Formats: sequence, C-alpha cells, structure tokens
Amino acid sequence: MAKELTSLAPEMITHKADMSVPFFRYEHIYRPYRKEFLALIDEVCSRGAFILQKDVREFERSLAAYVGSSSALGVANCSDGLTLCLKAAGISTGDEVIFSSHTFVATAAAIHSAGAKPVPVECGPDHLIDPYSVASAISPRTRAVIPTHLNGRVCEMDSLLQLVDKYNLLLIEDAAQSLGAKYKGRFAGGFGQAGVFSFYPAKSLGCFGDGGAIVTDNADLYEILGRMHNHGRLPSGRVTTWGMNSRLDNLHAAVLSMKLAKFDDEIVARRELASIYQSQLHDVAELVLPPGPDSDPDRFDTFQNYEIEAEDRDRLVEYLSSKHIGTLVQWSGWAVHQFTELGFDCNLPNTDRLLERIVLLPMNTSLSVSEVSYVCECIRHFYGYPN
Repeated sequence: MAKELTSLAPEMITHKADMSVPFFRYEHIYRPYRKEFLALIDEVCSRGAFILQKDVREFERSLAAYVGSSSALGVANCSDGLTLCLKAAGISTGDEVIFSSHTFVATAAAIHSAGAKPVPVECGPDHLIDPYSVASAISPRTRAVIPTHLNGRVCEMDSLLQLVDKYNLLLIEDAAQSLGAKYKGRFAGGFGQAGVFSFYPAKSLGCFGDGGAIVTDNADLYEILGRMHNHGRLPSGRVTTWGMNSRLDNLHAAVLSMKLAKFDDEIVARRELASIYQSQLHDVAELVLPPGPDSDPDRFDTFQNYEIEAEDRDRLVEYLSSKHIGTLVQWSGWAVHQFTELGFDCNLPNTDRLLERIVLLPMNTSLSVSEVSYVCECIRHFYGYPN
C-alpha cells in the first residue's frame, strides 16, 4: 500500500524529521465536516429540537437497522445503558454478574449500581473474556454474564452462549468499543438480551460529548427500558417504575445519524491502517499483534483500537514519546480486579501479566500512511530491526 489513503486526512502528512503522531486528534472529529455539522446544528436548533425529538427516533431506527436488531434506544452514555439493562432484566441485590477484568471500571460499576456483585474473571490470549474462566466462576447466585467486546473485536460467542443456555443466565453485551464488528456474521450487540454501545468522541462512531445506545430484540425489555431511561414515565406522564434521566440528546442524535451514514467508510479506513501495522510489524518477535483484517474467517474486526503486547512495554512507550508518538495503556494499566479499594480480592494472573504488556498504538482516521509507517519504523528501531 504505497499511496496515501485518500480517506485519511492527507493534510496531516509531514516530513518524518518533523513528524508528530498524537494518539488521537479530537479536532479531527469536527474539522473535515465542519460545514455539514454547522448546517445540521443550525437546522436542529432552529427547530428548537433538543430532547426526545424526531432526530432521536430516526437515529434509533437507523442504528437498529444497521446492527440487525428490532429496536434501539438512545441513552446518555454506555455506563447508564448497562445499568439500565441489568435493572430492567431484574438483576438486583444478592445476584452475581460475571465480567472480564480487562475492561473499563464502568462495566463493574453498572453491576454494582444495579445492586448485584461484580465477579471479575480472566481474559484469554485474544484479550477478551475467557469462557473457561467464566465457567469456573458460575455459582448458584450467578444471574448474568457481561462480555466486553474490546478494540473492535467480538468475543468467542459460541462457548459463552452454551454457558448461558446451560445455566439459564442473562447475557448483556458491553459493545462500547465494537459497533460494526461481527462474529460469524452476527453484529456485536446482537447475541444476548441486549447490547450497549458508546458514542464517546474517540469511538469509531463518536459524537461531541457523551452518548450511548441499547439494542435489543426483546420487546418486553425494550418497553421497560423506554420507561426507565426517562424517569420511569409512560408517554402519558404517569410514572410506573423507578427510573433515571438517561436520554440521548436530540442534537447528538442528529450528528450520529449523519456519521452513521458514513460509518462503513470509517471501518474500511481503520482496517487499512491495521493492514499497514500488520505488514510492517509482523516479523518483530518482541510484539504480539492483533489478528490482521480477514485473517480469521469467523470475525470481522473494526479496529476501534490497535492493542499490541510488547516486551519492555514501558521503555517502548517512553521511546515512542521521545519520537513524538502518542500511545495509551488502556485503563491506565489497571485491571478492574486490581482495585482492591472497591472490595475485589481475587487472583487473575493471566490478566495481571497482560496488563504489564499491552499498549495501544495510534488508530484513527486522522492518520496518514506516512504517519503509521513512521510509528512502525520507530518501533522496529527500538527493538533493533532494520526498516
């Protein structure tokens, strides 16, 4: 792939001697489509359409159609969405919910907020929840499992579905990082009772603040969620259950609808960048790369992040920083079970080892081929490989 990708902001290209590659350019979310966004904002605001207007309904319909679910519900953020799903499904005090410790603390916080006990388990070599660890953690109090689909990759769902069927458990998907990703032809969010997405600005489909959505094929659950996310109210205004204020605001819904129409192009660009990383770093023995695009016939990965394992990770991060390359260690290097202040007391050695090795390389559509190649050249130089 010798030419610059026309979809990846060629204005960012510079000479390598002067090159700076930040981990993420937040301004890039806005600048390429500034005129369209300003026109959209003016149109929505001129209508006075701010809370639960037609733009929310239109986005919900478009999102449901995109992922192949019967219903979607816009919420204020993914954390609220997980909490709402658990409460609406009847999870409460005394229940246990299993989740992978390699996730953001919000996954566990949602379980706690629903009144249940979060039970962290190991992640496997793919950095996703380990079905064997899930099986060993099931107890008489286990009511649900929350797999987190990380980095634009869907968990190994066959084993998880067998487990939840065998033990009659709920499956709620934390798909915050994996809109558009597939496992055996099915989209993330479409395997369990519900799936929840994040539209945080740095996500592949991001808005200009916090935002989220729930997708579900369960009509009864959708009806309960529809009340709970809006203070427990029916359309008549009568309150029939305890709820919360967790509505996706109308302006962000309009922005997301516009971006969803271009979302396939976003995924194509990310997969092209992942191919460059794969081709230029595959022979570096000190690294473990994520599977390349199309390397696994069971999965379609969208590369929300590019998470590698690296020997001497901390020194590599320091070296890349000296070369003006931004990186990120997810969760600031902490797995959820390591937050003993929250009451966790368990031993997950595989996850502990992984958190000492992982680092995210730049992965977003503001990047040019030259910039990604520069990142790869610096990594190869750090480990003593020729370019």
